[in-house]
Amino acid sequence: MKKSVLITIALFFTLGLNAQNKSQLKLTDIMQGQKFTGYWPDNIYWAYDSKTIYFEWNPEQEILMQWYGYSLDKKSFHKLSEKELQNRLPKNYKYNADKSKMIYTRNGDLYVFDVASKSEKQLTNTIGFESEPEFSSDGKKIFYQLEKNMFEWNTQNNLITQLTNFQIKETKKSKSAENEQDKWLIEDRAKLFTVLSENAELSKAKAAQHIGTEVKRPAAIYTGSSMVWGMEISPDERFITYVKMIRANAIRTEVPDYVTKSGYVKSEKARSKVGSEQSTFEFWIFDRQENKAYPLNTSTIDGITEWPEPYTGKVDGERKLTIGALKYSNDGKKAALVVRSQDNKDLWFLQIDLVSGNPTVLNRQTDKAWIGGPGIGSYWPNSNFGWMPDNENLYFQWEKTGYSHLYTVNSKSKKTKALTKGKFEVYEAYLSKDKTKWYLLTNEVHPGERQFYSMPIKGGDMTRITKAEGYNNVILSPDEKQMAIRYSSSTEPWELFIKTNDASASAVKITQSQSEAFKAYSWHKPEVITFKAADGEKVYARLYQPKSEVKNKAAVVFVHGAGYLQNAHKYWSNYYREMMFHNLLIDNGYTVLDIDYRGSSGYGRDWRTGIYQHMGGKDLSDQVDGAKFLVDNYDIDAKRIGMYGGSYGGFITLMAMFNTPDVFKCGAALRSVTNWSNYNHGYTVNILNTPVVDPEAYRRSSPIYFAEGLKGHLLILHGMKDDNVHFQDVVDLNQRLIELGKSNWEMALFPLERHSFKHPTSWTDEYRRIFELFEKQLK
Repeated sequence: MKKSVLITIALFFTLGLNAQNKSQLKLTDIMQGQKFTGYWPDNIYWAYDSKTIYFEWNPEQEILMQWYGYSLDKKSFHKLSEKELQNRLPKNYKYNADKSKMIYTRNGDLYVFDVASKSEKQLTNTIGFESEPEFSSDGKKIFYQLEKNMFEWNTQNNLITQLTNFQIKETKKSKSAENEQDKWLIEDRAKLFTVLSENAELSKAKAAQHIGTEVKRPAAIYTGSSMVWGMEISPDERFITYVKMIRANAIRTEVPDYVTKSGYVKSEKARSKVGSEQSTFEFWIFDRQENKAYPLNTSTIDGITEWPEPYTGKVDGERKLTIGALKYSNDGKKAALVVRSQDNKDLWFLQIDLVSGNPTVLNRQTDKAWIGGPGIGSYWPNSNFGWMPDNENLYFQWEKTGYSHLYTVNSKSKKTKALTKGKFEVYEAYLSKDKTKWYLLTNEVHPGERQFYSMPIKGGDMTRITKAEGYNNVILSPDEKQMAIRYSSSTEPWELFIKTNDASASAVKITQSQSEAFKAYSWHKPEVITFKAADGEKVYARLYQPKSEVKNKAAVVFVHGAGYLQNAHKYWSNYYREMMFHNLLIDNGYTVLDIDYRGSSGYGRDWRTGIYQHMGGKDLSDQVDGAKFLVDNYDIDAKRIGMYGGSYGGFITLMAMFNTPDVFKCGAALRSVTNWSNYNHGYTVNILNTPVVDPEAYRRSSPIYFAEGLKGHLLILHGMKDDNVHFQDVVDLNQRLIELGKSNWEMALFPLERHSFKHPTSWTDEYRRIFELFEKQLK
């Protein structure tokens, strides 16, 4: 009897691991990542002379990525030697006014490169770390930062001058007389004791002797516990602006590491939770002429005390701000700053009067949900903006029409003008070298494509320069005559192409990165389709269909992560392991649907904010509508639909299993948020506000509150070192399921993995379990 049971168990596991997979693909192969697909080129940039393209690549399958250079003259590439790696110019160099010289740092030291002679000169060799170097407007000085202060190097006389004097603690001064009693005592003792009187006269004489001989030093600026960053010197060299960050004293989560070299458990500090005390920011101006520092006067910013819902009546005073970049006009006479409210409902573009510290609001962007979109700071106000060549207009991006487009605002009249329009997103926008036109990256052709355009500087018709269906990530050469294009399609990983900057020119492929193992399989191109949600909205999705002879009428719905991310597109996915896994699934008869649910990017403001105050609302109903779409149109058995996803996808899987248990028979939830009050502040507060201000939003959005609804089989998978979605989340859910008496769930843990898995053995084990879940529950 025991022998037959053991044989049955052995056969069961043999079928689960081997016989059930009818695909040519093997999990142990595809979960190797780029070691299986081939390593694609990355971190692409041009040499200053536009003759060489530098990029990281690994065609020889070495342990680490290597740096390569492609010569346009020789039409060939080669791996850089150690000497070439050390001597190549970094990509963060800055020119002087006539572009005859470049300044940059390498290993914390300053270097100058002479363009005409192609010679490099090292300026410093210090233990300190020099950074952020730039030339003065006349090219005669170099400004740089060292040990949290700004310095000036006069190249005419080699004089180094310290421009700021940030100090942590103020030096204690002798106490002066504060009242009439103290003053009487001082005067009386001076009359009483001759020595005291003589000493006072001597001090006065010494002070008078040094009048006119003092060395001018920058005033001490005491920062206390604040951190100073973002120092900028004005073109006229009078003002130095900076940001003070007052660090929050929030409790940070401990993340234990159990599998260690020493055998002892170690812990590291991870992030704090949403709603915890946040760091605050102040924009300051140091006037070198007056030798004094003062803050930006935020009290006059339009709406600064207008707390939006749901904060209205619960908070008062000025709304706290995060500070973005400062941009000077080309003539150096105007300064613009972008700031964002920490409640995430407003973003302002300000013109700053540096003499007074007073701002003028040029543009205010308000959103009842949260400010975001391409080119607009979604978590930090790092928006795409700058001054136009006329020095009168500021350009920026705005979701005014529901899609992120390019605008200008006049600094005098404050009138805005749209330069682009339509139901598409502008992802990149920057001015050409000669300031006559724009270069744009948009999804105008299709939400799932990225194409490169040029457009007249005042707006108008866009000229499409790239043609290939997919993602065309263009890196223009410094002379703007050539284009390096990092391109991919839905079944072809990223490769590097070059073409002349001409719409009629053809792109030439210069790398071949795919491995022989990857090329040996005939990859199924997913069809990008649309279906109607219950509320009438058009939903985009990727559909993977099996051949009719193997179709088993079972379906899997995949939920991408990140929330604000796009995956139903026509280029290589960030979820490329999952894409390969979907090919394995369709070889085994499954139909797979990969949905860009509410909250995904690429479809405008309303789609982006469709999950405001309720994650697990429309983003979940889009999955349910997708499942119904498969049943109605693709001959899928409604009782044999499963779901899986990681991170946000894992969260949706939990919500689906708990709230729509009759739609999805089983689900695999990877690295899942189970309670949004445990997640980070920057992401979560955008969508759900804070737990104290908007507690119901957290309760309706967190799976742990709905765990009693579980009917089908649930598989939970999580890395124990996850410093993004902490292991605590699934531990809490584990306890909740135990208390509810649920038995139809299991959990697999990965002791060495963080949020993004690194080890192929972990990837393989994880997806073996997912595959077996579908095989057992859906067949």
